[in-house]
Amino acid sequence: MLTRRNLIIALVAVLLLWIGGNLALHFGQIRHNRLPLDLTAQFPPDKPTVPGEIFGTTMAAIMDHELNSGFGWRPNDLYLWGPKVMADNNADRQLGIIMAMRETTRVFKDHLTKVSSNQYDQNLVDADTDFRNDAEKWMLPSPEGKYADGVAHLRAYVAGLHTTPPTSRELNLRAVELIRLFQVWTDLLGDAHANLYRTTKDDGSPVHSWDCDHYFYHAQGYAHVMYYSMMALEREYQSTLKDDPILTKLFDDTIDALHKAATMKPLIVLDGAPDGIFANHRRNLDAYVTEARQKMYSIREELQRSPL
Repeated sequence: MLTRRNLIIALVAVLLLWIGGNLALHFGQIRHNRLPLDLTAQFPPDKPTVPGEIFGTTMAAIMDHELNSGFGWRPNDLYLWGPKVMADNNADRQLGIIMAMRETTRVFKDHLTKVSSNQYDQNLVDADTDFRNDAEKWMLPSPEGKYADGVAHLRAYVAGLHTTPPTSRELNLRAVELIRLFQVWTDLLGDAHANLYRTTKDDGSPVHSWDCDHYFYHAQGYAHVMYYSMMALEREYQSTLKDDPILTKLFDDTIDALHKAATMKPLIVLDGAPDGIFANHRRNLDAYVTEARQKMYSIREELQRSPL
């Protein structure tokens, strides 16, 4: 017979298990948010690189990390362990990551490696197509399979830069083309800003406190991709940056803001009132998102004055 004492013990055990599970997910997410990619070790500054290999390597690493670390790709998991049950934060974050990856790959293909009437790089065309697969579809085809193909095409692109003759198109390092990437990124950060401040959903219903973490982590996904991509761009465009201290400072400031946005991890995403005693984590995150966005506008203006 289940006694009162045994019932209390069972309830306490369930509560401790629930708390322990959430703490494990919390600290596991903190670890997962750090991409294990050391560009300085992999590409020593005193060693020559082919334009495009640092950026291509970084993009492949970002997506590979989401597929092959932690719980893998989350947005399409089955209901009992699906993106709306327990570990939904990483699912929301990954939806932001894949959206930023799609737009970044598109600009990589359309502008950063292509000028005027030159042909597209086929590996980048294939990677762009692969990343367009439905992120929440379970199979036929699965996003895991298509995104893994996209990673493989990015790595093939990097390998093609080193063949004789090269079979991949180098990053063209023109400021006018780089402007297009920052235009896309500021648009994405504008979307993040709007969601971090929204009070109603698309159907007109109010945004409740339990909805806020979805917008929070989706915005973080954008920042994650941009943070690591900008560190790669800083290396790729170092010859331009070293001659422009203003641009160098803007890059560093933007990277710093994106890093803080990408790694902020409250235990619970709170939606406190502006004059309340509790934090409003959406607004806190938006401070870094807006800072990065404004710095990117300044980068665009500075690039427009560049002779390249």
